[in-house]
Amino acid sequence: MHGTHRIVSKIQLSEEVFRIEVEAPLVARERKAGQFVIVMYDEEYSERIPLTIADADPVRGTVTLIFQTVGASTHKLALKNPGDEIVLLGPLGNPTHIERFGWAVCVGGGIGLAPLYPIAKALKEAGNRVTVISGARTKDLLIMQKELAAIADEHIVVTDDGSFGRKALVTEPLKELCMQSPPPDIVVTIGPPIMMKFCAETTRPFGVKTLASLNTIMLDGTGMCGGCRVAIGDQTKFVCVDGPEFDAHLVDWNGMMMRLGTYKEIEKEAHDRCHLEMQIAKFEAHAADKESAK
Repeated sequence: MHGTHRIVSKIQLSEEVFRIEVEAPLVARERKAGQFVIVMYDEEYSERIPLTIADADPVRGTVTLIFQTVGASTHKLALKNPGDEIVLLGPLGNPTHIERFGWAVCVGGGIGLAPLYPIAKALKEAGNRVTVISGARTKDLLIMQKELAAIADEHIVVTDDGSFGRKALVTEPLKELCMQSPPPDIVVTIGPPIMMKFCAETTRPFGVKTLASLNTIMLDGTGMCGGCRVAIGDQTKFVCVDGPEFDAHLVDWNGMMMRLGTYKEIEKEAHDRCHLEMQIAKFEAHAADKESAK
């Protein structure tokens, strides 16, 4: 499904993280855990942003998207308000394979906690025992905590700085869980690439099946551009149509992270220009308010 869709609600979860609910009845009805949408903040050839669907309400006909303002396009998306429209295409990608595995451990880092929620929820509904490990650099970057705690049999929270929960990286409790007898039947990890890489290295010695949801450079989202290609074992795969989930033990993490830096300088320039334009707009609005108050 493609077209313009109305934003029905917007909540700022932290200084850089926003949650929007978008009216998209067909997407809400068809989407499954693990799938994503492509979003554009306008129809004027703006950047195409892949965002995993954090939640959906088929009755209300809405989907929930959570994003962090890391670049020019996400900053402009964050300026949208209820009643405004955005372009949305989806649902895309392969859904997470859900079955009754037994014991499932779901590991999320930072903004990755948003797409982790529907997967953890689906695993719980399938009859699995679900342990969730939530991690972030600091307390303010922990999101979806109430939702995750509500569906998890066990919820472990860690922060890099110890401002909330346990002071540790997510790999520390993950290793402890893998050392139990028997170990988890499956691990699902979503977050920064470096985090997912080390989650894979943590579970590898224990032979625990581990899935990672990848978020690479993506343009069309339909497999035509090849921008999202990644090496999985000895094969080249496209994240948008073959993924977004892959066997974490087979992902070429170093190659993927190197490709993610392809447009780093261009992105930084656009980000800096966006901040400058926003400051100018704020200054002009302030000046106009002062003038009208005279």
